[in-house]
Amino acid sequence: MKTYILILLLFLGLTTSTNGQTNEDQKAPPTWTEEDRSYLLNNLTRSLDDLTEEVQNLTEEQWNFKENPNSWSINQIVEHLAIYELIFMNEISVALQMGEFPQIKKYAPDSLFLGDNPNQLNTTDYTKPFSHTVPLGNNKGIDNLTWLKTMRSDSIEFVRTEERNLRLYYVNFGPNIHQKCMRIFSHTDRHLRQIRGVKSHPNYPES
Repeated sequence: MKTYILILLLFLGLTTSTNGQTNEDQKAPPTWTEEDRSYLLNNLTRSLDDLTEEVQNLTEEQWNFKENPNSWSINQIVEHLAIYELIFMNEISVALQMGEFPQIKKYAPDSLFLGDNPNQLNTTDYTKPFSHTVPLGNNKGIDNLTWLKTMRSDSIEFVRTEERNLRLYYVNFGPNIHQKCMRIFSHTDRHLRQIRGVKSHPNYPES
């Protein structure tokens, strides 16, 4: 199986990369630096702190307020973030088990993994054929926040202590692990803006 994956990745290496560079432009494999580590640690911590500050001291009515019947409550948004953090870390674990792929000569720029995908604002279509990332909202909001904090603590500890070159491990033939970790905090930032939008609704309950 790994031989097949390697052949596929080598084939992909013959095509034009996202940033348009050629094989000759990227002879040396990328390295994961201490600056990269600090960047991830700062943003993983910062994004969680920003979200925690935004939802602290919410009433039960505020946690569960919906702008309309088809939208998510703040409670559901935080639950979704916790679920996705678990998925992200599982994908990273699989990538680590697959091993390094230093043969790759083409790789996407980091900037690609900080952008917003407007299609992801749809809370059902982008999860098909599975629906496990659509939150149920059955837990209390504060419990979902605690769950998210627990998951983020694991993510931060992984980045803090990891010694392998995370730019040589790839998730589903796409981002390397460093870039996948960027997805964790950029995903949080995107849904933080969603939470602020909920709170700015004219019918949002007062404290």
